[in-house]
Amino acid sequence: MKPKTHTKNNNNNNNIQYPFLIFLSDPSGMQFPMPHFFSVSLLISLLLFSNFSLCFSQDYIIGGGGGGGGGDDDDDAKPAAPPPEQNDCNGIFLSYTFISREKELPRLKNATAQAWAFKSEAVILNAGSTELKAWKMFIGFHHHEILVSANGAVVMDGSDFPVDVGNGTTLAGYPMTDLKTSIETAGDINQIQATVELTGSQFGIKPPGVPMPKTIRLVNDGFKCPAPRHRGKRSMHVCCKKDPKFKVKKEKKTKFFDRQNGDLSLTYDVMQAYGNNYLAQVTIDNNNPLGRLDHWNLTWEWMRGEFIQSMRGAYTHTRDLSQCVYGTAGQYYQDFDFSQVMSCDKRPVIADLPADRANDDKVGKLPYCCRNGSLLPTLMDESKARSIFQLQVYKLPPDMNRTALNPPQKWKISGVLNPKYVCAAPLRVEPTEFPDPSGLQATSTAIASWQIICNITRPKVKQSKCCVSFSAYYNDSVIPCNTCACGCDDIDTDTCNPNANAMLLPPEALLVPFANRTAKARAWAKIKHYRNPKKLPCPDNCGVSLNWHINSDYTNGWTARLTLFNWEDYPFEDWFTAIQLNKAGRGYENVYSFNGTKLPNIKNTIFLQGLPGLSYLMGEVNGTNPKTDPRVPGKQQSVISFTKKGLRNIDILRGDGFPSKVFFNGEECALPKVIPTASSAHHRSWDGFMSLLFILALTFVFITDRVH
Repeated sequence: MKPKTHTKNNNNNNNIQYPFLIFLSDPSGMQFPMPHFFSVSLLISLLLFSNFSLCFSQDYIIGGGGGGGGGDDDDDAKPAAPPPEQNDCNGIFLSYTFISREKELPRLKNATAQAWAFKSEAVILNAGSTELKAWKMFIGFHHHEILVSANGAVVMDGSDFPVDVGNGTTLAGYPMTDLKTSIETAGDINQIQATVELTGSQFGIKPPGVPMPKTIRLVNDGFKCPAPRHRGKRSMHVCCKKDPKFKVKKEKKTKFFDRQNGDLSLTYDVMQAYGNNYLAQVTIDNNNPLGRLDHWNLTWEWMRGEFIQSMRGAYTHTRDLSQCVYGTAGQYYQDFDFSQVMSCDKRPVIADLPADRANDDKVGKLPYCCRNGSLLPTLMDESKARSIFQLQVYKLPPDMNRTALNPPQKWKISGVLNPKYVCAAPLRVEPTEFPDPSGLQATSTAIASWQIICNITRPKVKQSKCCVSFSAYYNDSVIPCNTCACGCDDIDTDTCNPNANAMLLPPEALLVPFANRTAKARAWAKIKHYRNPKKLPCPDNCGVSLNWHINSDYTNGWTARLTLFNWEDYPFEDWFTAIQLNKAGRGYENVYSFNGTKLPNIKNTIFLQGLPGLSYLMGEVNGTNPKTDPRVPGKQQSVISFTKKGLRNIDILRGDGFPSKVFFNGEECALPKVIPTASSAHHRSWDGFMSLLFILALTFVFITDRVH
């Protein structure tokens, strides 16, 4: 259509123009006038409607759908919008959103073996009326996930990334550990909510399936979480509320946590603070009656670029100064002499000093230091249940003032043949009090204190460090330690069967190393007509083994013999073992070659240690003739006596005389899957003896009656 200006012809043939009219031509050539203001309105309306259509056509992903279709990769999805249930939650609101994934190399046809890089997000929101301190969130991963990073949190057990979380993991907040309430922050989302960005790899679930965790929950004490609810395929959430049955301790009016109880308590005390450095003291206390550490190694992670200038009472295993010289520390401290620095490692490995450094003026002269890393139970020696060391720590910007104090994170501690400890994140506690160094009756306090609690975990199958064999007077065969009881990762399993049951042995076979038992095991199987496989079971691979032998059984009591074998090259000083007998433990009477105590706080458990002068369990040595004789383990042995008085239904032959748990130096040892049974021949001989005794008694009564 072509707009034209209309010219009107009057009788005087004067041309008059109407600028306020526009003519539109139709296909027939006729023209229709249209007001100018109406045409402008039409143009504006068309423009507005076109903008409205563009806005209406924009789409957002709200967490539903399978994502990715059947392709290899998921499109990057935005985190799900907050679910409406969040507004109805009066507690702690947790959510987990799967964002995206991408197929990783190598590209495999086997879907279960294909790795996928994933991104997800976990959010924890304090929607209640009380502050949540030191939040901890469990995510129940179960698709063989490997976590590569977690921005906004740390893994509770102190593991380094990447970490296998296929059985689930617990995250602790860092640097935002506490969540305030909306009431005290005027709804400031940055103070009441923590967001954790997760990246990692997972296996076995390809699009359109979505690898969601089994569950999410709050781990903090005093909260109860129902089963989480799903929103679409990519998002899940749960509202955890306070447990009304939980007994809340009377809170002190303080901004710090109460000190916690645990198997191992570590305290990080800041003793002196300056602008760019501070002096810290680390105290390690063993609180478990069966806990122990030998030659302990302590590690943590500096989160803000710190480095250790010097130490007293301990040392670091490596001194790689290049990390300081060529790193951020070298850029800031340009005129600093790094040649005397103790450690520049982000994750230093710290060890106790040997005893000969205890009185050294530079690194010693500190109480509870310098014992070569020995940490004993208080039952053995209370003075050896604590270790202390000090370190001078230098900081980097922006923490260049004396109040900017941050403890290291991801604490881990381990020993040689000791239980595995899992450590929690540091908690700010009331400053530790110390006796005043002046010697006066006064106390001084630390500038700031953090507590780290570490607890013993039970070893998994085939991951123990010691094992037990069973034998009895009523059975010729010994039930040896389980196959691969202490793992088979360091041996060639092509030459042995790691999944086969251990073969029964003659008693004398326990005295020789596993490599020298093959001929004895095959000969014994042939004599006893046992199965004799071509591919023998793999060894137990344990550095220490114990044999529990039922020595005798009579009407009023019974005896057992315990033998300890050390297959390592080094001795164990101040060794101890603990035996738990569920039914017969209360009948403990005496041990003859060890020092024995019945533990009051652990049910039916006997604590055994070497007598004075016999506290060393020596290491393995060469035989009399090294060319022909096998190596000989270090060993100690004692008989233990028990009474049956006051105990009902104690049946030694049916297994009541065998322990349910055995510990060596705090480590729980692997037990055999079966126990020795009385052979049918033994039963027949016993029954024959009883029958003969009964016949003799009847004969005696009959003869006596005839005489009278």
